[in-house]
Amino acid sequence: MSDSQALFAALRQAADAKTAAAIEQLVASDTDRDLVRINVLAFAAAHGLDEERAIAGFLHASQLGIFELSWDVLCPTCRGVLDVTATLKNVHQEPYECALCSKSFEVSLDEMVEVVFTVSPRVRKIAAHDPDSLPFWDYYRQVYWSSAVDLSDAGLERLIAEFTLDARVLGPGEQASVSLQVPEGWVILFEPVSHFGHYMKVGAERSAEIQQLALVLEPTRAPTATTPLKTGPLQLTITNRTGVRALPVVWIENRSFDELVGQRRPNLTAKRIFTNQTFRDLYRTDTLDVDQGLKIVSLTFLFTDLKGSTELYARVGDLVAYELVRGHFHLLTEIVAAEGGSVVKTIGDAVMATFPTPDRALAAALHMRNAIGSVANETRGEDLLLKIGIHEGPCLAVMLNDRLDYFGQTVNIAARIQGLASSRAIFASKSVVEHPHSSSLLQAAGITPRPKSAELKGVAGEVAVYEIP
Repeated sequence: MSDSQALFAALRQAADAKTAAAIEQLVASDTDRDLVRINVLAFAAAHGLDEERAIAGFLHASQLGIFELSWDVLCPTCRGVLDVTATLKNVHQEPYECALCSKSFEVSLDEMVEVVFTVSPRVRKIAAHDPDSLPFWDYYRQVYWSSAVDLSDAGLERLIAEFTLDARVLGPGEQASVSLQVPEGWVILFEPVSHFGHYMKVGAERSAEIQQLALVLEPTRAPTATTPLKTGPLQLTITNRTGVRALPVVWIENRSFDELVGQRRPNLTAKRIFTNQTFRDLYRTDTLDVDQGLKIVSLTFLFTDLKGSTELYARVGDLVAYELVRGHFHLLTEIVAAEGGSVVKTIGDAVMATFPTPDRALAAALHMRNAIGSVANETRGEDLLLKIGIHEGPCLAVMLNDRLDYFGQTVNIAARIQGLASSRAIFASKSVVEHPHSSSLLQAAGITPRPKSAELKGVAGEVAVYEIP
């Protein structure tokens, strides 16, 4: 058996069968372009796969060495790739600069860090393993633009025909002199390898003479500058001092350009993968540095606790109680994973879980409440009740006790809201219940949440919460 055959045999044992088959077919038959920086969500949609199982399949394939996983920092505006890292430890907390957008951004894991997979060269060699050899536009599509950019072949042809004034390859030390006619509006020279950008603000007045502009590509990134010009002829000189191949392009940037390159599709973000149970199982340690905290703008936390667990131990004995508690943990973990969430940790008889959106946490809570009786019925008919609380908001992803965890007031409030529950009722914050998909979920279930206000320890003033009967 070849090395690749052995790897795929192992993948079939670890991953969902349909996902494993689709991945094996992808590696064996698809084009080089399909095997670089794979968008797992788009792959799942194209092959009719469950997203969570597809994510899990690619994670298992990455662990086996079929794919290389990378964490790419994106510009939240243009979705260009600002940095490519093999580990989140290399993502810095200082702002990232986008030369194309002429803006700086503080990193958040919600949309600025995407997770992509490229086939390993030990499994199949593709052109993108040597990006300096890629043709001009292949580099833009396979290396610079993120997997969230939804630019079709027809769209690329339109970009070249309607908005590109010049595009060329410059070797190290090379210089080019380009004659252009610049129209009124905004024109930009952009180079994706060195992340160089230079805007030209072209006025309505027409120039009677040939205008001159000399730009130098340097190895260090410089802020995006702007040069005022007049409509008409321009002699543009570009010098490449980066020490590597450069791929400068001159684009007309207007509303139509922005609409064309601004088409998006869902992509796998760091926030989303953090809430995948398989990721937490396979990458539970060594995700971040101990002193590194990365911001998440919105994450949903669900806390549970068994009501009367102390009395349960006294009533049925340690062995039976232990089996009940273990069974309830197993059930809750399955439900959390089925709703696209992950269990962060257990504390005594309590569970802390995270979800990418409030509606998924609410769906899990409703399922937990309905299913918990099955655990009790299997062991002496004990009546188990879960106390459940849900809250959504910003937080920091951190490493605590050698595992990925979360820190911040949102986590504290979620735990406090869980403390309000005393029966079958689920308690959730206003932002959770009023999320559009949560509202639809409750309406479909025929549940009317009851608004309340509560004082929570460590939180100033009363907090608006809902009781979900």
